Amino acid sequence: MNRTTDDDRTLPPALADLARTEIDYADGEGIDFEPYDAFDSAEETTDWLRQWTGNPELDGDAYRVFGQNGAGGLAAVWYGRPGRPLAEQPVVFMGSEGECGVVAGNLSDFLWMLADGCGPLEAVLYEDREPRPDAALTALAERHATTPRRPARAVIAEARAEFPTFTEDIDALCR
Repeated sequence: MNRTTDDDRTLPPALADLARTEIDYADGEGIDFEPYDAFDSAEETTDWLRQWTGNPELDGDAYRVFGQNGAGGLAAVWYGRPGRPLAEQPVVFMGSEGECGVVAGNLSDFLWMLADGCGPLEAVLYEDREPRPDAALTALAERHATTPRRPARAVIAEARAEFPTFTEDIDALCR
């Protein structure tokens, strides 16, 4: 699954700002997401991908893990567009129970998805849930987003249309 030689593990400003922003879980009605203040290391990412797929031959070069949900599912930037900068890469989620999917086409769209009250787990499992706009996350998106504001449903649908085989491709890597 797409490799990159760029091993820069510096959080872009939008994700660094997100790491300092409180995300409201709202007793299960909000967003189940805990952003990290740094990307996981290359070694941690490779270990995670190997454990998740059961495939000891894989490495995590194509992923930059930047957060998790309460059950341990991970959100990552996936280098699905070779040669493009990190901020233009899609965001994916791989859950602790085997669920996975592309959730946003780029970091900017991911911020708008969060602003609409939808986190990566919710995008994979509950994409049709009602919007629950969050003022703090909206302000963060307004500061950093470079794409137009759109509802989470539109962000998710656009990303899945662009990368329709992501889930099947990951499933093919599992042993």
